[in-house]
Amino acid sequence: MIGRAMLRFMPSGPGERSRMRAIKALFIRHGVERTPEGRSLLLLRDWLSPTQQVQFAKKGYFEVVGGETGKQYRIFAGTVTNVCEIDEKGRPKVGLCFRTLGELPIGDVMLAQKIALESCESSALVVAREFIPNGFAFRRSRLLG
Repeated sequence: MIGRAMLRFMPSGPGERSRMRAIKALFIRHGVERTPEGRSLLLLRDWLSPTQQVQFAKKGYFEVVGGETGKQYRIFAGTVTNVCEIDEKGRPKVGLCFRTLGELPIGDVMLAQKIALESCESSALVVAREFIPNGFAFRRSRLLG
């Protein structure tokens, strides 16, 4: 006899429902990790410090310290107009637009921005275009972290 009891099509209780949610989340994550975007975000998270990982997961951005000047920068999820220098109170001071050549997944671009600011800040700033940051430009559109 094939039926619900034998194949368990329906969750039988609260514990079974949480297992089903966990399995579904695992399948979704596995599927996402097989895309270029997903792999690039995994690589980015591997390069982030624990503090940066928490920031990115909760706020949609992470902060880096410039390797030459010690200035604070905030990198938001995105590939252009997603970096800003922040003041001592954590407010956006000046927006910076710089990115890699060619089309790369979002995580790869953000990782390149992080590495550039930390290791060759002055070179990154030479090519960056400045803009006046506003709340709209840095509003998080989706969770990536």
